[in-house]
Parts: sequence; structure tokens; C-alpha cells
Amino acid sequence: MTEQQDELVQLVGPDGEPVATEANAPYRERAARYLLDGPGVTDAEPAAQRVRGLYRDMALVRRFDVEATSLQRQGELALFPPLLGQEAAQVGSGRALREQDYVFPSYREHGVAWTRGMDLADLMPIFRGVEHGGWDPAAHNFHVYTLVIGSHALHATGYAMGVQRDGLVGTGDAARDAAVVAYFGDGATSQGDVSEALGFASVNNAPVVFFCQNNQWAISVPTTKQSRVPLARRAGGFGMPGVRVDGNDVIASWAVMDEALERARSGGGPTFVEAVTYRMGAHTTSDDPTRYRTSDEEESWRRRDPIARVRAYLEAHDAWDDAREADLQAEADELGEHVRTQVRAMEAPPKSRLFEHVYATPQAQVAAERAAFEAYEAGEPASSPFEGLLETTGGTR
Repeated sequence: MTEQQDELVQLVGPDGEPVATEANAPYRERAARYLLDGPGVTDAEPAAQRVRGLYRDMALVRRFDVEATSLQRQGELALFPPLLGQEAAQVGSGRALREQDYVFPSYREHGVAWTRGMDLADLMPIFRGVEHGGWDPAAHNFHVYTLVIGSHALHATGYAMGVQRDGLVGTGDAARDAAVVAYFGDGATSQGDVSEALGFASVNNAPVVFFCQNNQWAISVPTTKQSRVPLARRAGGFGMPGVRVDGNDVIASWAVMDEALERARSGGGPTFVEAVTYRMGAHTTSDDPTRYRTSDEEESWRRRDPIARVRAYLEAHDAWDDAREADLQAEADELGEHVRTQVRAMEAPPKSRLFEHVYATPQAQVAAERAAFEAYEAGEPASSPFEGLLETTGGTR
């Protein structure tokens, strides 16, 4: 792979100024609906409305992130993984998804959840410790969070192979053809599960996009200690396209993801996307990043803040003002209050919930164990959970 192929796809720079290069030309054309300065633009207002929508998405997701982190510090959550700094990669890529596409997140994809129409408060039960998930994956085609690093890449690939075999790829019907996305971080690429998923996806030409948010740190291990070359180069070894995008550029993130999803839905197979971004906060609220990275590094990335970049882009085209900012701040305050109220109202479920959803259909042994447990909880005399089980199932002693 050449150095040119390693180049980041970037359409708006950290200063909010548009970036136009020969290599980026195809993506600029694809993202024309978001560009306020594109060729032939006579009325930039429709594009401005779309960019303002992305800015709103990112600002509200960040407010949620700050609110959730504060709730953990107050003892309302057991743990929380902040996404601070990764809003553009998540919102841009998430807004490229169609309703029928299916997402397998890791545990930091709060911005993607927002673009799927989820109430962000529904993400909180797992971090409050009252549920194993907290939402119905089928409601928004957004799977429950996966805490085992990289394992869900295999789940996404298997699901994509099922979509393919169900005839939901390459039909030409935009409302029918579907793609699957696995979101993970740079650290997950060091896991064998991800390599296996890439192999299965490639040889089966599965309609899946592997969206890697390279936030520079796998907890305390830098990307440079995981790979000597850009992570997107891994794609070539598995026989699929690999693209590096500026993950702090929301418009470029949208364009790259839109292309990858189009390829998947049309039967063109998988794509590996490396979104180069930065985790501005801690890995989780139990982590102290000052122990392994410098303030100079953090400051250099803070100057590339993805939200500040979009606002600068809008302001440069007279598409944002203080009144709009005040309205957005009020909306963010409402979201913060909603999340606080919902989290504090979450109570621990009854312990008997452990026996639910063990099997798809009623099962005699589980029912007997549940009855014995509930009797124990009620202070009734202890008895074997298997007593009467043989009679129930028609067995003999």
C-alpha cells in the first residue's frame, strides 16, 4: 500500500476550513449535500440545515456523556465509558445508516445509539448495574453493548452472512438491501476474534463494515505498540478495501461510511474503516489517563475538537449564531435533566429476574429452580429445586 493510500480522508480541517485534494475529490462529491462551499452551490441553506443537524447531534451526545460521567462520580452509576472526543466519528457514520441496517456496538457507541433514535437514558441500566442490557435490540437494530473486547465482530459477521443468505443484499431495492456494522476500538484489532471476523467476512463477501475508532489508546497501550503501520492496512491482507478517515471530521466520516455501506448493501462485500480520532477523556471512569499520557498530547488533540470544528465551519458561512447556540444549550439542559431523572429512578430488579430469558420457551428445570429460589427468598423451608421435577417432566426415579 502506498503512502497516498494511507492519507486521511478529510473534508473539513481543524480550523473549520474546507479541504480539497485530488484524493478527496470522490468523497467531496459524495458529501455534496453537506458542503456549504461545493462547486455549483447557489443555495447553501439546505446543506447548512443538514450540517446544523450534525452539530446538534454531536453537542447533545457530548452533554449526555458529561452528564453520565458526573452521575458516576456521584455514585449513581457503577462505571461509565466516556466517548468525549469521538462524537464526529460516531455521529457521522451513524447518520449514514439506513433503518434496516444493523449495528453491533462495543460499549462506547453512545453517539451511534443516538443516531438510531434511542433514548440515551436506556443505555444506563447496564452501567447502574440493574440490567444486563436495558433495551430491545430489535427496536432500533442496535444490539446490546458488548464488554468482551472484539467478540462482537464475529457476531456482526455471522449476522451479515445471515442477511446475505436471506436475500437482503444486492436486490437494488433501497428499502430492502441491508448492511451490518461492527464498531470497535484500536485495541480490539489486537484480539484474535477481530482477525477471525475479517477472514470470515472476506471469504463470504459478507455485507459488513468494520468501523474501527482509532482513539490512539487501548486503555494505557498506545496504537504504536499495537501496529507498526496504519490499522486500515490490515484490510488488504484479508482482501477487502481499507479506508482511513479523519474521525474528527463529521462530514468525512459520513462520506466514507456512506460509501462502505453502499458497497455492502449492493453485494460488494466488507470494508474496513479506520477513523483516526482521540479519546479526550478516560478509558472508563475507573481509569486515570494522566498516568500514561502527557498534557501536551491532550492539548494538541483538544485543538482538533470535532464539535468546535463544525461550529467554526458553520460560522465561517454565517450559518450559526448566538440565538441558535442558546436554543441548543437549552435543549442540552433538558436532555441532562431527563437522564438524571431516569437514572435515579432505576431500581434493582427482583432477583428472580435471573431465571428469565434463559431459554426461548418454558423449561421445567428452570421453572423448578425459580420456584425454589422464590420460596427461599420468602423464608419458606428449604427444599430441593428438583423435587417433583421428574413427575413434572414425566420421568421416573
